[in-house]
Amino acid sequence: MSDRFELFLTCPKGLEALLAEEATALGLEEVREHTSAIRGFADMTTAYRLCLWSRLANRVLLVLTRFTMRDADELYDGVSAIDWHEHLLPTGSLAVEFSGQGSGIDNTHFGALKVKDAIVDKLRNAAGDRPSIDKLNPDMRVHLRLDRGEAVLSLDLSGHSLHQRGYRLQQGAAPLKENLAAAILIRAGWPRIAAAGGALTDPMCGVGTFLVEAAMIAADIAPNLKRELWGFSAWLGHVPALWQRLHEEAVERAAIGLAKPPLWIRGYEADPRLIQPGRNNVERAGLSNWIKIYQGELATFEPRPDQNQTGLVICNPPYGERLGDEASLLYLYQNLGERLRQACLNWEAAIFTGAPDLGKRMGIRSHKQYAFWNGALPCKLLLIKVSPEQFVTGERRTPEQRQVEREQLAIDGPSTEPVAAPVVAELARLSEGGQMFANRLQKNLKQLGKWARREGVECYRVYDADMPEYAVAIDLYGDWVHVQEYAAPRTIEPEKAQARLFDALAAIPQALGVDKSKVVVKRRERQSGTKQYTRQAAQGLFREVNEGGVKLLVNLTDYLDTGLFLDHRPLRLRIQKEAAGKRFLNLFCYTATATVHAAKGGARSTTSVDLSKTYLDWARRNLSLNGFSDKNKLEQGDVMAWLAADRNEYDLIFIDPPTFSNSKRMEGIFDVQRDHVQLLDLAMTRLAPGGVLYFSNNFRKFILDEGLAARYGVEEISAKTLDPDYARNTKIHRAWRLTALAANAAV
Repeated sequence: MSDRFELFLTCPKGLEALLAEEATALGLEEVREHTSAIRGFADMTTAYRLCLWSRLANRVLLVLTRFTMRDADELYDGVSAIDWHEHLLPTGSLAVEFSGQGSGIDNTHFGALKVKDAIVDKLRNAAGDRPSIDKLNPDMRVHLRLDRGEAVLSLDLSGHSLHQRGYRLQQGAAPLKENLAAAILIRAGWPRIAAAGGALTDPMCGVGTFLVEAAMIAADIAPNLKRELWGFSAWLGHVPALWQRLHEEAVERAAIGLAKPPLWIRGYEADPRLIQPGRNNVERAGLSNWIKIYQGELATFEPRPDQNQTGLVICNPPYGERLGDEASLLYLYQNLGERLRQACLNWEAAIFTGAPDLGKRMGIRSHKQYAFWNGALPCKLLLIKVSPEQFVTGERRTPEQRQVEREQLAIDGPSTEPVAAPVVAELARLSEGGQMFANRLQKNLKQLGKWARREGVECYRVYDADMPEYAVAIDLYGDWVHVQEYAAPRTIEPEKAQARLFDALAAIPQALGVDKSKVVVKRRERQSGTKQYTRQAAQGLFREVNEGGVKLLVNLTDYLDTGLFLDHRPLRLRIQKEAAGKRFLNLFCYTATATVHAAKGGARSTTSVDLSKTYLDWARRNLSLNGFSDKNKLEQGDVMAWLAADRNEYDLIFIDPPTFSNSKRMEGIFDVQRDHVQLLDLAMTRLAPGGVLYFSNNFRKFILDEGLAARYGVEEISAKTLDPDYARNTKIHRAWRLTALAANAAV
């Protein structure tokens, strides 16, 4: 074999330039960059050194040969041309990896089989011995890459990927690979900061990957020093004496590095379940004297190194992949920016994120950005010098001040006078669009706040896409804010729609005087199939609100709807006034809020029907919360089938059906436009003489069948069932009052 080899080093996409610099420093020559790889030439000493010391590579591949091929037979012949007896015993084990296609190879599995057959056939001896296949820990791992008719056949000197250092046996939900973490640290300037004795801290450290990689860099520890099994361990071309010398040098360097006074490296993690796994990883890496991990919330994060030194704050905040993550993530990034400005003055910061738009919301400018990939997800590394010159700030009030302002705003409107109170923190300034949105929100709050206090209304809609570009509905539930984002039209670019949503979310706490933690966001879009029943979360957190003298439970987080349709408030109060002494029937009762109002109004009995056990359990809790249970029936069933079988009479009936339903528990599909005549005919047969039926639905294209007016007294009362908070959206629902013709009376 030659003393000089061609080497391929693979790496995560985006690390090529960094890896080229590192490999050159380690002795690789004639380095060229490729996608997710570099190539160059080196002797065996450098090849070993790259395996041991590369913090960025995934694999070190030693090229055995290159050959052109036109079909599978030429692939077989090209692999057979290698004298495999120089590399592997006939009794050894083998694994083959194949990438690329073309030249008659359209399936990587087929290509790998061809390579395997060629090697095995070459090594099979007269005694019948032949290499076995071991995909996990083979004696030799072969890689063939096919690129535009050229085959590059290599030995994998690494074995398992070099990012697997061996210390991280326990990891969190979305960990960074170790070599990507090392690349981020290098780009963030940590080697320079560490050489100057600086500190490092991660306020969201997870299981400590940044911390361990940073300590290994600072202590001059080879990243794969503790690896025992290599791709070259059983390779016949391996030179043990050469490897042993390099390994001993690395052990000596690590001992010298660890003997130095340890740098201040600290991690903080809010999730208590990750603390011990993180500490275990640190201990396995042999860095317990250098790294400490504590449980701590971002809200209280404050680095406190010895002698007031500064250094690097580094973190990988969550990116958010589920609907409804937007609010919590926006406020998390805002809080991160706030903590940097308050507690990390004169530090450097490196924020690695897959949501760079959120990074822009921290209220502090980055002076440099680098593009990375975390798997298939494009990411940005934001580098920040934490100094007042980089701040983008505005005033922030204390929670007490904001509550006073909110109450005053509802009475007098926005004040132009400065607030003579100490500014306790800095808050990112709103964008121009965000400030316009905040102004509209404050104007609405001023107008509706007076009405709500006068009428004793605790829960109401304060904004409903008043500005078309900010397509959200905002409801107040006491001191909580429930935000529903309407899905943007396809003509609007997703990035622009998301930016506007972030503008709105940034404005809400300031405009409404609420705490960020009490803002909940959901996306309101047309649901189909079983998606309409999908649970959004599983917090199970119910809150008690008041309406018209009754107490009701709402859940702002777990479902698309909260358990209380605010637009039906006037109808519920009307039912309460008319229910005294009457037998009340609530069909498609949902959480039975109208039933609670009927019971509060003195109904003789109530019956509530719904197909959902979840909603009926919720209804039972609503009734019990108000002391109603004995005379209030809750019936689970398909409303149409239940009505056809029921033989009781009712004096007051309320029907608010869904637009569409295809629950597995019901026969067929319910469509309100198609089925409302049958539904109302069935319900009217159960209406007692002199009784009233209220029918409502929120299908915007709904048309009430004209034939119903020939059989019943029908009056549309939609305008009478909308309070001022829905005056901007009169199409939220339509409602009718139905009576038997003989008992028809004015409202």
